[in-house]
Amino acid sequence: ARPGANLTGFTSITVELAGKRLELLKEIVPNLSLVALLWNSQFPDSARASKLYQAPARELNLQLHSMEVTSPDKFESAFKEAIKARSGALAMTAGAFLAADANQKRIADLAVKYRLPAISDRDDFVANGGLMSYGADDSERFKRVAVFVEKVLKGTKPADIPVEQPTKFEFFINLKAAKQIGLTIP
Repeated sequence: ARPGANLTGFTSITVELAGKRLELLKEIVPNLSLVALLWNSQFPDSARASKLYQAPARELNLQLHSMEVTSPDKFESAFKEAIKARSGALAMTAGAFLAADANQKRIADLAVKYRLPAISDRDDFVANGGLMSYGADDSERFKRVAVFVEKVLKGTKPADIPVEQPTKFEFFINLKAAKQIGLTIP
């Protein structure tokens, strides 16, 4: 409510939605027990994000298979290991590396190739051929930031403007990707 100093903003709570993404995977994948978790140790928040998947996974009776990937040439081997471990789905943590269009396209293609239902926090993952995304509505964040800028320009100190969390969330499903991996969406 009072960020202090000269700071305010709008958080995306991306990592905090990890449990919801796992819940959605479990809902569409019959008998899901093992989820591959794709993350990049070079992204500072990725280690924390991968840990935030642990508690919801336990609550949902899911186990996680870690897929730490730090470069695009490691994607294929990570998917092979996930399949060897008998992963039934894939969840992705946040980060610029995994969010890059070329990498999202590669991940989506490999998910289809290995018939792994995949979910991301970013809607552009679905636009790049991925199966599902669930996260905060980005347009809401940009509109709220404009309100913050207006307040600051009118003299309000940033320290007096509460940090906000999203109130609108988006869930996208790519039915073409579902068909390609032989998945029926309930």
